[in-house]
Amino acid sequence: MSDDVTSGFEGETIELDLDQIVPLKMLSKSNFESRKFKQIISSIKEVGIIEPLVVSRQSSKSKRYMLLDGHMRLEALKQMGETSAVCLVSTDDEAFTYNKYISRKAPIQEHKMIQTMVKNGVSEAKIARTLNINVKSIIQKRSLLDGICPEAIDLLKDKMVATIAFRYLKKMKPARQIECAMLMVDMNDFTVRYAQALLESSKDDELTDPIKPKVKRGLSSEKRARMQEEMDKLAREYKLIKDDRGQKNLVLQFTKNYLARLLDNARVERFLRQHYPDILEEFQKITDMTLKGGDPKSS
Repeated sequence: MSDDVTSGFEGETIELDLDQIVPLKMLSKSNFESRKFKQIISSIKEVGIIEPLVVSRQSSKSKRYMLLDGHMRLEALKQMGETSAVCLVSTDDEAFTYNKYISRKAPIQEHKMIQTMVKNGVSEAKIARTLNINVKSIIQKRSLLDGICPEAIDLLKDKMVATIAFRYLKKMKPARQIECAMLMVDMNDFTVRYAQALLESSKDDELTDPIKPKVKRGLSSEKRARMQEEMDKLAREYKLIKDDRGQKNLVLQFTKNYLARLLDNARVERFLRQHYPDILEEFQKITDMTLKGGDPKSS
């Protein structure tokens, strides 16, 4: 499955002059007077830019970049007299697509931001003041991924996983963590309840310490065995459905492309319109379909 996963960003950050960065929107006067903007300036003064600006290349020849995320940070840097900034380059040039998924930071992204601050010598108390949260929360966020294997972290790095869900993943061995992370992504379910169900359906040899009860209430060995069997069956059935849907979607994509080329021929389109209008209408419906996530949906 890892072969099918592509990164949404280039591997390394780059430093750009601020005049190379083109904002996609202009900030209003109320933005500059907002509490959030003042906090950003305070944060930069305290610990510098921790989260890079996110940009995309305008073209391979251009030296200018579109700003996808970080408009307030960019303006704050300009007001502070800075001339350059560290940027993360997105490989997806659709700003609306990127912004759709970054309405707020994922827990793993928060963890990495805090780790970077600590590595740069910023105290946890200072981080708490900067982010306006208590020190206990900072400590919890800092140790969020202790005991989670790198592969599972990579799968969940931009997902809005419930913080407590990581506690359940930590009770599993690495192979089971990866398997559960893949199931969470496939099912688009990152809730505590689902993570708990995955833990309870795990076999003893998939857990780091099977002697301890898995949850406070506990389950009888008979119920746990039945749950494991049902979850294994569900996972197998889901994989079969997913593989079958992917194959059908591929066939439909080829069909759609072929019909699109066919209808581009004016003589063919005219012949169908004159003699087989019903068939032409169905062909046009197929060519207008959008295929997303293995599920064809009419646009």
